[in-house]
Amino acid sequence: MALPGVRGLDHVGFTVPDLDEAHGFLVDILGATHVYTLGAKRADDDWMSVHLGVDPRTEIREIRFYRLGHGTNLEVFQYDSADGQAPQPRNSDIGGHHLALYVDDMDAAVDYLRQHEVEVMGTPVASAGASAGQRWLYFRSPWGMQFELVSYPAGKAYEAGATTLLWHPKDPAR
Repeated sequence: MALPGVRGLDHVGFTVPDLDEAHGFLVDILGATHVYTLGAKRADDDWMSVHLGVDPRTEIREIRFYRLGHGTNLEVFQYDSADGQAPQPRNSDIGGHHLALYVDDMDAAVDYLRQHEVEVMGTPVASAGASAGQRWLYFRSPWGMQFELVSYPAGKAYEAGATTLLWHPKDPAR
């Protein structure tokens, strides 16, 4: 059984400490397109707690929406948190996460990030097993959020015998 009517991922939302810094990174480095902005949201009741699970005195300073490539939309928040903010989670923490961006040419993308002084974590890794054919590499945004570059231009090993394929940004209809 599945969630009735589910079509796929509409957007990824995340919080940043400085929306202008995030905007520069998302637009100037990653190539996202800014689509629209929503202003501040503050409530004098328990709306923030009921609907967002945050301290009821917390304010959303601003929300910006971006389109990234041929797929994912991004909803980027800046909060004034009434009860403080936790540090950026690591991948190994509950709620840890990263955003993976498919690129056609891994080496060109890594060179581009380095030329723009983006923190690149190591060198590209060649996957094995079912993911053979894929290379990947992590990098960090200026606020410490982890992103990943991933590329598998000739596909992944699992595809040879699979009846269901993972969605692919290069071939969204498959």
